[in-house]
Amino acid sequence: MHGRPRKSATPVDENASALKAAKIRSLQTQFLQNHHNNIYTKEALELNAKLLEINPEFMTAWNYRKLAFEHNISSQSEVEKADSDHIKSIIDEELRVVENALRKNFKSYGAWDHRKWVVSKGNSSTERELKLLNLFQKQDTRNFHAWNYRRFIAGLKNISDEKELQFTTDMINDNFSNYSAWHNRSVLLTHLLEKKAEGYFPKEIFLTEEYEFVRNAVFTDPDDQSGWFYHLWLLDQTVKVDMPIMVSSWPPCGSDINLPKANKVTFPVVLYFNETVKGLSSHTITVETESDVSKDITWSPLSTNKFGCGQAWVTHLSIPYEEHNSSKTYEVKIRSEDSQGITSLSGVPCSQPWSFAFRVSVCHDMQPDEKQSFGRITFTDESFCTIDTSLKSIQLLKSYFEVTQSDDEHLTSSKWKLEMIASEIAQYRELLTWAECKIGKLTLARLLMAHDAMMSTGTSITHVEEVLELYSELMKLDPPHYQYYKNEHSLVLLKQMTSCMESLLKYCWQYKDSNSLNITGSICLRLNSLSLSRIGSFERLLWVQSLDLSHNQLHSIEGLEALQLLSCLNLSHNKLTSFTALEPLRFLKSLKVLNVSHNEIGAHTIDTRRYLCSSPMSHTLSYDPNFEEFANGDDAKLVNFWEAYSIFGGLNLMQLDIVGNVIVDDERFVLFLVKLLPQLKWLDGEELH
Repeated sequence: MHGRPRKSATPVDENASALKAAKIRSLQTQFLQNHHNNIYTKEALELNAKLLEINPEFMTAWNYRKLAFEHNISSQSEVEKADSDHIKSIIDEELRVVENALRKNFKSYGAWDHRKWVVSKGNSSTERELKLLNLFQKQDTRNFHAWNYRRFIAGLKNISDEKELQFTTDMINDNFSNYSAWHNRSVLLTHLLEKKAEGYFPKEIFLTEEYEFVRNAVFTDPDDQSGWFYHLWLLDQTVKVDMPIMVSSWPPCGSDINLPKANKVTFPVVLYFNETVKGLSSHTITVETESDVSKDITWSPLSTNKFGCGQAWVTHLSIPYEEHNSSKTYEVKIRSEDSQGITSLSGVPCSQPWSFAFRVSVCHDMQPDEKQSFGRITFTDESFCTIDTSLKSIQLLKSYFEVTQSDDEHLTSSKWKLEMIASEIAQYRELLTWAECKIGKLTLARLLMAHDAMMSTGTSITHVEEVLELYSELMKLDPPHYQYYKNEHSLVLLKQMTSCMESLLKYCWQYKDSNSLNITGSICLRLNSLSLSRIGSFERLLWVQSLDLSHNQLHSIEGLEALQLLSCLNLSHNKLTSFTALEPLRFLKSLKVLNVSHNEIGAHTIDTRRYLCSSPMSHTLSYDPNFEEFANGDDAKLVNFWEAYSIFGGLNLMQLDIVGNVIVDDERFVLFLVKLLPQLKWLDGEELH
């Protein structure tokens, strides 16, 4: 571990280990018997202390001591309870046991947790604890358990954040490789910023000094990562917006949209924020249609987590009309009624009010597509032609970009931020002239992107080529982190392509076949064969109806759920390994055409990426009890297809291509799909009858 070679055990070592194991087993057996019988005598506690001294990581033994402590305190006589010295002696004994355990393992979670629990009971000297901490931190200056405990003791003693900040300065000056000290510094400064303490607000006052402070560390030893991580935190403090902001919407402000005639005309409204938010409801957002305030509006997060939050939110509006030949246009106004009720996950309110309006009309030339037959839709080059810029959809796209630029005006950085980032860029360009430093290149890439993000929206990204080159170099220099650099490279490339309308139009193509336009829309955004491993910039793509992401390297389509107009999607020839990777599709209720052919679905028995990327407890994709009823009477092995049922069951697909995946080798799966998707007309290029 940590580069230290493992030594083979000698016979003497093996014999010593066997004797130690036998002793632990004996103590553990006696301890568990005491624990199960609720025995809290002096002898039982002494046996427990011996066990913890040998094995400080035995959490059950620490919990037993807590139970014993509470039991012995509650069973004291009134005279003993009133005797503070007697209570203190019990507490001191607990602290002594913890100290012995920490001598065995200074990084024992259970020991530090128990000490915090005991000290929180009172009757112990916080001054003594602070002195003990100083001794511990001299032995191991980077021990994060000790730093966490120090914050706890500082809180009990009401030590000011400024004084503790000076302590971190001294520790860093003594050893700038002290990652825990840098981390504690970021925690303390966060508190000072939140309190708007004198000297720390506005934050540009201290940021300049902090950049210079950390620069001394990284320039002294560019290969030490401690200071670099702190620099990343400083960069985040420099560029981040202090509150959630609605940055994009569908329909865009000032736009005119046409909807097909139907008995009930409905359409989605999507709000996209600069960060994940919660609290959207009819109480926080007002929707007006022709002076009529809609009160029964339900907003839902477009997210695959279970926590009722999301970066994109959707509601569906209905537009009434009395006569089929009516050409009435409806104006819709949406505004934040109580923006304080919309908050970030950390509780920061969206305190800046916003509003936008658009017009909706019913187009009688457009008919609902459900009853129309259509030929198989393809994504080959022969299916498209150069886009006609006079198309109405292009004009709609233009208004979308215009409103995005207007909405982003309040995101434009102040002058001091641009100057500060520009200064840092110059510093780290200089460093890279004499140091071949991987994390230095990564930091420069982040600085360049931060600088470009502060510039006015609608202008081309000025440093994108340099950033892409930096990530390309990092992929070669640092193979263990190749996928991370590849993902960042993909996100930067997408930012460039969507930075302005002129750039985005290079990837927009027009369908030749007008018969399928009710399904596909007139424009297809073709982002195929770009070697993308991750997708982003969704706030720029809310208008997309047809999207080609084929021949890339995608493992996930997370975020695609924001594109509520999406009706045609090509994901063929990627690296999607399971149906759980397709989870965002469950939110795309307008999806009619889907191509996931030639991926790796079914090749892996367990989708480990699902658990590596986020906690399985946060996922919405769980076993659907309706699946058993659906599969009733079929082969019991259909239970293996429950994930496909969860993804496709709520969709109304008319065309599906899934050939080239291992799962298709099972003939029962094909029959399963036909049963699950009754509206399906085309499956793997074959027309169904």
